[in-house]
Amino acid sequence: MTTTPSRAPEPPADPVVVRRATPADAATVHTLVREIAAHEDSLDHVRVTAARWTELLERDDVVVLLAERAGRALGYTSAVRRLHLWTGGDVLAVDDVYVRPGERDAGLGRRLLTAMAGLADPDGLTLTWGVEPDNAAAQRFYARLGATLRAKVLAGWTPAAYRRCLATPAAVTR
Repeated sequence: MTTTPSRAPEPPADPVVVRRATPADAATVHTLVREIAAHEDSLDHVRVTAARWTELLERDDVVVLLAERAGRALGYTSAVRRLHLWTGGDVLAVDDVYVRPGERDAGLGRRLLTAMAGLADPDGLTLTWGVEPDNAAAQRFYARLGATLRAKVLAGWTPAAYRRCLATPAAVTR
């Protein structure tokens, strides 16, 4: 019986590249942010403009990683390096992990977060992020990565809301 030697599979013609976004990517990042916000039914909360993204992507503490194939953005993850007052050291606070529909379930989320971990590793930074309580698929994904999941309610206080409190004289101590 003769067998044909098996060949290694051909690599994709256009492999996925994960790279740090630059100010030249501001319009792409802005589009992706609007896509994830629309997906989360929160588009009305997006106030950042593409012009502002140009400025933000110049900052050392702002990290946006793009997953691309043949120059087309497939997804992104974003984070801000910030001080964690309990530890006295910095953390990399991940804001978004987004993979476009049609590109999901191909390992891109893992690649994006692994690349973010690679940026955190030289300084030993912990990555932190939130996930919606009803997003069980994301929670399973993060658990498979080895992330610790714990329940916590996130509170936000808008200027309109806290100004009502400030307008009550008894609430203000000076």
